[in-house]
Amino acid sequence: MKNQKLLLWGLSVLSAVLMSLPFLVPHCGFFALFGLVPLLCMDRIATLSGVRRVWVYHYSAFVLWNAFTTFWVCNATVGGGLFAIFANAFQMSVVFGLFRLCKKRFYGVLPYIFLMVTWISWERFYFDAEISWPWLVLGNAFARSTGSVQWYEYTGTLGGSLWIWCCNLAVFGLMTAFSDGRWYGYNIKAKIASLSGTVILFAAPFIVSGIIYSSYSEKENPLDVAVFQPNIDPYNKFQALTQQQQTDILIGQMTKTLKESEKVPVLLLAPETFTGDIVVGEYNTSVTYRRFVDFLKEYPGTGLLFGASSYSFSDSAVRPSYTARKIRTGQWVESHNSALMVDGTGRTEIFHKSRLVVAVEKTPYPALFCRIDDWLGGVMGRCVGQDSISVLHCVRPSGETIPVGSAVCYESVYGEYYTGYVREGAEVMAIITNDAWWGNTPGYRQHLSYASLRAIETRRSIARCANTGISALIDQRGDIVKQTAWWEPAVLSGTVNRNDRITFFVQHGDIAGRVCTFVFVILLVNLLVQIIITKRTAI
Repeated sequence: MKNQKLLLWGLSVLSAVLMSLPFLVPHCGFFALFGLVPLLCMDRIATLSGVRRVWVYHYSAFVLWNAFTTFWVCNATVGGGLFAIFANAFQMSVVFGLFRLCKKRFYGVLPYIFLMVTWISWERFYFDAEISWPWLVLGNAFARSTGSVQWYEYTGTLGGSLWIWCCNLAVFGLMTAFSDGRWYGYNIKAKIASLSGTVILFAAPFIVSGIIYSSYSEKENPLDVAVFQPNIDPYNKFQALTQQQQTDILIGQMTKTLKESEKVPVLLLAPETFTGDIVVGEYNTSVTYRRFVDFLKEYPGTGLLFGASSYSFSDSAVRPSYTARKIRTGQWVESHNSALMVDGTGRTEIFHKSRLVVAVEKTPYPALFCRIDDWLGGVMGRCVGQDSISVLHCVRPSGETIPVGSAVCYESVYGEYYTGYVREGAEVMAIITNDAWWGNTPGYRQHLSYASLRAIETRRSIARCANTGISALIDQRGDIVKQTAWWEPAVLSGTVNRNDRITFFVQHGDIAGRVCTFVFVILLVNLLVQIIITKRTAI
């Protein structure tokens, strides 16, 4: 019994390690294709041995996987980090628990198909849930192995999740066939079919991806950009420097770069939440905004895209929304995490981040939790996003208008949402972020790598601006062409190619997720019917 428990624990830990490697070590996405096999073996051994409380093993495996890969969230908020680890693992464990329930009613491969489609349905739901943390979507395992998943332009990230599950189940199926002796009863044709099918399942996506990668050619339509990394510690942002001093740093970088450039960039990028003095619709009240406009007057045809904490004020006798905070009697304020595009003429466009970090920026289920937050003294973020995506525009001296999508930080994790920028006309993408909250941990590297997946899915080049790094220029194949170092002031100048082609994924969305959700609903209804029939028969 003791040896058996050690085996079950060993398999659970092994699965957690194998599934963590792709998120921590570059070019290790391959491990995800068999990383869940030990967990499936643990479940099989436990079932055949009649072990009770199997949930302890699979929940522990998921906790370890989450902890190994996302422990860095605790650097920003210990409570939020622990909640993310244990709550996310709990949801994974619920999916696995449903699979174990299904095994009591269905036989053969059906419970494993149920596990696969249930998992992917949960991942799809997680992208739109009120409390959303889709960081460990299985398809993200190839974010640092982008040469292997160029076909994401057709399927998106959940297509990768489907591939990962199919490969894991194929390997597990062969192992169980050997272990219970069924393999030796197969005729030679069945054996060849099983082995060749598994090899094709593993190899074909790599081959297809290699063909797409080598044959893909960007149309030459360059946009000159300059990305500015001021490297301001957010934990000491206003204790060490005033907003004026921070603006001095950024304008100093811009002045030096533009004066030394043979060709003045059309688009300049500054990081997320660079300033906190923007009032929506009353931009001239911001000293930072006025300084930017005055600076840009010397460079006609150059636009600056920068991040800001912005505010909307309203007068009302009653609270206008759950998220509004009271300033004084009859006056309310709502906050936003925004991206602004300005130029020397004073032309201004603004976009409010819509995919918000729970608790830090967003109060989920505001009708309930905003009341609780008021009672606690206002400890949760209440940023308000836009109802729909819009793009920003920079204008060349010739008058040509260039549509630019600006994903703000966390939004670059949401694949199908991100395609909305392209559907609104974006020919090139900007990502502005501030990853310094997590310190020198895997967090900022993972976040950077997810941008490469977005480039593949949409075939849009990306100019990524991060306050403390890593800033980067990413081409349409997801390759990082140029990048800065971590935690040092830097400027990144170069070109990104514009593109107006629409990929299959942008046009049709997440087909893999929708199909899996449809199959999940059918199987779940069937499972519930089986349970009801069994109970009635017992009565």
